[in-house]
Order: sequence, then structure tokens, then C-alpha cells
Amino acid sequence: MIFFGNSRAGGQNLARHLMSPENEHVIVQEISGFAGDDLSSAFKEAEATARGTRCQKYLFSLSLNPPSSEQVGTDTFMDTIDGVEQRLGLEGQPRAVVFHEKGDRRHCHVVWSRIDSEVMKAKQTQMRKQGQLKDHQEKRLWKLTEKHQECSPSALMAQI
Repeated sequence: MIFFGNSRAGGQNLARHLMSPENEHVIVQEISGFAGDDLSSAFKEAEATARGTRCQKYLFSLSLNPPSSEQVGTDTFMDTIDGVEQRLGLEGQPRAVVFHEKGDRRHCHVVWSRIDSEVMKAKQTQMRKQGQLKDHQEKRLWKLTEKHQECSPSALMAQI
């Protein structure tokens, strides 16, 4: 599994990209913590909230790409997302989860609002500067998630 993430702005461009018809199937799996019920309105809300801060890159976008040889279920993706969310310090933040399928390739995008609306400050993520988890952490997290379906995300992350 390859994880790639970065802090970013441009929520409306991101919403258009995530809903792009270039993918054969686009599934909005989850929009939580936002008042809006679609990507565009959710990301507009995140941008509006960010205007009350000095934060310019108010979203954190993460893609999860399993090897093309792997058939990964939604529950495994969601468990992995929960574990990464905890590691990044984004628990409780509004998020959107979108699945893309193109041919036999299935991958997932997760976008969080970085703005903690209670204190009106951006959450600092714990990703490396290059925007990736360390390679051994990626592989270990993916293998642990597949093998230990009943493990809590915190138990998984503690094993990395």
C-alpha cells in the first residue's frame, strides 16, 4: 500500500478532481463532520472556516493505493484510514472518503479539514516533509490491517 498525503488548499479543484468521470466508478463512501452532504459544499465549508485563521492549506489530502495485485475490501480501507487518522492527529476532524475504480485498480482518497473549529487553529499533521509515511511503516500497517481485522486502529498503530 502506498500512502501519499499533503496539506493543501484549492478545495473546489480537489472536489472536481475526486468526482472526475475519468474513473469508471466514483463512490463517495463518507462525508462526516461537515454540514454539507457533497464534496463541493463540504470543502467550501472547510475553506470558509479557514478564513477565520491564518491557515492557507486548510485540507489534508491522503491517497491510499494498494498494489494492483491486491483486492482490498472497503472495511480494510476504512480500518486503515482510521489508523492513519489517529497517527496524523486528525481524529474527530471533518473528513470525506472517496473510492475510485479504473479497470481492475481500486484506490481511495481521504480529505480532512485541518481546522479545529473549537480553537480556530490548524492541526499540524505528523507526515514526513515528502508527504509519505516511512516505507517500512506503510508496509507494516497494510500487512497488520489485513491480518488483524479485529484490532483497534490504536493497537495497529502501536505495532508500527
